[in-house]
Amino acid sequence: MLRVDHPRFRAAVREVEESIDAAWRAFCAEVGTTDEQDLAEVVLQDPAEFDWRVVDGALKQLRCPDCGEQRGAGPVDCHTCELANGYRFAARETDRPNVAPGNEHALRVSSAVARTRHRYTPRARCGYELLLPDVLAGALPTTPQAQRFKALINKLTDDELEQLVHPDDLLRKNETATGLG
Repeated sequence: MLRVDHPRFRAAVREVEESIDAAWRAFCAEVGTTDEQDLAEVVLQDPAEFDWRVVDGALKQLRCPDCGEQRGAGPVDCHTCELANGYRFAARETDRPNVAPGNEHALRVSSAVARTRHRYTPRARCGYELLLPDVLAGALPTTPQAQRFKALINKLTDDELEQLVHPDDLLRKNETATGLG
């Protein structure tokens, strides 16, 4: 089974999408507007003024005038989407309660990669997608753990990477390859 089809991954992406939609609805209610497209354009004029979920919610309201896809989610060669994809990384990050500082950054990056996976290499996708459910639950890998995962990911082919659905799969794959498993 491919990672993107696995219930663990799909549930995490769905939960992130729901949190983005909820943040967008709350923001629209706070502003008191029903013109979501105009509000989305205003948000994208200065994304640093808003939480990342509001910025991602704004992106979901708009279509790219060049490729027709959701703004920021079009093909990598679409200049307008490439620019818009960067907006989400200019937004604010407010750590959620009861999670380690930095978890929100990890969640934002992991979810952005998972939600627009065609924009990233298989190696980048693998690391962020494998950890997304755990990061969403509040975990945050240490720098040495992240470096170890990256080194293990770099040893695998693109096809092998897509078959991994849990961080433990990556560790088992490495043990098998080195004869330790």
